[in-house]
Amino acid sequence: MTDPLSRWRAHAQGAVLLDGFHALKHALRFGAEVPVAVATDRRAALALAEELAGDVRDTLDALLTEVSGPEYAALVPRPHPTGVAALAVRPSRAANLGTLARTPRTAPVVVLDNPRNLGNAGAVIRLAAGFGATGVVTTGTLDPWHPTVVRGGAGLHFATAVERLDLDDLPAGPLFALDPEGEDIRGTRLPDDAVLAFGSERTGLSAPLRARADHLLRLPMRPQVSSYNLATSVAMTLYHWSATGGAPAA
Repeated sequence: MTDPLSRWRAHAQGAVLLDGFHALKHALRFGAEVPVAVATDRRAALALAEELAGDVRDTLDALLTEVSGPEYAALVPRPHPTGVAALAVRPSRAANLGTLARTPRTAPVVVLDNPRNLGNAGAVIRLAAGFGATGVVTTGTLDPWHPTVVRGGAGLHFATAVERLDLDDLPAGPLFALDPEGEDIRGTRLPDDAVLAFGSERTGLSAPLRARADHLLRLPMRPQVSSYNLATSVAMTLYHWSATGGAPAA
């Protein structure tokens, strides 16, 4: 089956949409299985790889098939400026759950408690991958593998374990929940096996998660400033972990 559109349709069911050059680049770097990839300008995509991602240039050369603009637009809900898209095999849920459950851990797990914004969830996954976090868990109805989340995460879902779990199934480890009424985070050293929980953008931590927390922590914030963006809060917390003993994975 050599026609890229036929291959796309054959693999679309249950696949992860990699929307744009950078999502495809990151997915390949972290071992994603990519059965089909297309570009509206193959030469330009390979030139971009030469400039920004020489390590995957040859892989892209073997993968990418050129398609027309209308063909590309028919494959993706929101065309990316780079004109690149691909489908990847979603990592095994069992493998991800095994990673999240494994102890001892060398890096925290981030929990997003009933998040509502797809783009924010993607940004958090990108941050977690950058800091070498063990994984990102969401509770509630948001699908952390939604195409908009994957786009926001720039394909870095493949660099960390990303799953949706019920509150009762959270990974083991001391649970540190970010809350305005908690203790100043600057007085706390976060252990590598910490579970770091963040409430939704609109309503904060749910009552059940707050009640389960071993520690409530607050981020430093000027009076009369109401809140930080979710991704900003996660970035500050992961940075605090890395600066007080943890470190990004090599």
